[in-house]
Amino acid sequence: MTLIGKSLLGTAIGAGLLALSGVGASAAIVCQGNVCWHAHERFDYPAGARVVVHEDDWRPGPRVTFREHEGRGYWKGETWTAW
Repeated sequence: MTLIGKSLLGTAIGAGLLALSGVGASAAIVCQGNVCWHAHERFDYPAGARVVVHEDDWRPGPRVTFREHEGRGYWKGETWTAW
């Protein structure tokens, strides 16, 4: 194999690994009652938070409302509770 062939092969392998690295991302949909939000990381929520963590491909029902918020925490009623 020539130097150019090895270079192209290395580039292709690197691009493939980079593409697959996003597959293992730890995103999730977290819900407290009928209010859900997207979490970019998986947290160990306090027991009192009473949240349910779903996989990122989970599809909500028609009564679910999404509220987004940055940072670590959870919705409790209308209030974002950070910890």
